[in-house]
Amino acid sequence: MELSNHDLRKKILARRNTLPLKNQNEKSKKIIGSLLNLPEIQRASTLFVYVNFRSEVQTISFIKKCLLADKRVAVPVTHVTERKLRPIRITDPEKDLQPGYCNILEPNEDLQQTRAIDPASIEVVIVPGSVFDKRGGRLGYGGGYYDRFLALAAPQARRIAPAYALQVVEMLKLQPHDQTMDLLITEDNSYSCGRE
Repeated sequence: MELSNHDLRKKILARRNTLPLKNQNEKSKKIIGSLLNLPEIQRASTLFVYVNFRSEVQTISFIKKCLLADKRVAVPVTHVTERKLRPIRITDPEKDLQPGYCNILEPNEDLQQTRAIDPASIEVVIVPGSVFDKRGGRLGYGGGYYDRFLALAAPQARRIAPAYALQVVEMLKLQPHDQTMDLLITEDNSYSCGRE
């Protein structure tokens, strides 16, 4: 019997959460290396990047390398009441981030007031997720925050999803609101998905 998206998400996340930290570190390093080599990353001047949480592909080293390359890097602040993400520019992850929504690291209050960036200026979004398919389909974590952000705030941005190979399935059953990715990068493959 086919799993529902809810059950598939639960199953894949449980598997991802059992990945030993050493493996997460090694796989993340490979994925981040591939990301940094992408022409669209090298060309981009403004990126919107998730800050990794729990067993997600680790993005802090990617953020630091982009900052060293003089790129503008914004990370999300989650506004639960408005059900949306706001991109806030950071310049030093060590100093600028503090635990926010669900304990995920977010820019501190001062930066939220002074460093919001226009989503229309974002060229690349590095998108987290729980399950992906090889055609660019994505299941998030159930809140719809990234789907809304990609559809409404930054439809022009290239969408790139870093994920462990264990998060990739053959084909997902997507809902009309589910946003698809342009590129999916795992530790041993990359899938160019190209939205319609």
